[in-house]
Amino acid sequence: KKSETIFDLARRFPNKTYRELESYKDADRQKEAVQMSKEKTLLGHKIIDNFLPKSDLIDLQTILTDKDFDWYYIPDINQNSPKDSLGSYFVHVAYSKEGVTRHMHRFSPILSRLEGMKSLIRIKVNLYPRTPTLEVHAPHVDENYTHTGAIFSLNTCNGKTILEDGTEIDSVANRVLLFDASTPHSSTSTTDSKARFNININYD
Repeated sequence: KKSETIFDLARRFPNKTYRELESYKDADRQKEAVQMSKEKTLLGHKIIDNFLPKSDLIDLQTILTDKDFDWYYIPDINQNSPKDSLGSYFVHVAYSKEGVTRHMHRFSPILSRLEGMKSLIRIKVNLYPRTPTLEVHAPHVDENYTHTGAIFSLNTCNGKTILEDGTEIDSVANRVLLFDASTPHSSTSTTDSKARFNININYD
């Protein structure tokens, strides 16, 4: 029987750290996961580096990391978080069916570069505080119907997005990950930066 991917293990052991989950994988499975990742990159998701002009990136970083930016505390990472989980984070939902915030216009440089967008579903900015060990959050879906998720990284850190097939996407400033956000995926915290900042955009 083949050993499991980090994603599989995160579902079985939601309170384990990333390092602990890594220790459960054997070398053969790691090699296979790398190969699967390369193959599925062409089919299941897309990564675009240097997505914004540097000036637009700096503007967003300056605004969204300012001490006076509007952040809202969320006690659970997502609806699948175990009851005994200590994970929490901060969000700013700039656009949703409930309305828009005064910062909505800030995201125009990103929205204008997302190809094929017919309708916008949500824009959510995430702040994951640094943790002593890298925490893999419970898998979740953004919506229950097929649509595109764009995760734009504001800063470089050792946080990751883990897709359903076990593919791990590093947080690199000015990188956008495009994928079907109706498929299960996991976020993580960071250990080498004060926080992990990203912008999650859902659209059809």
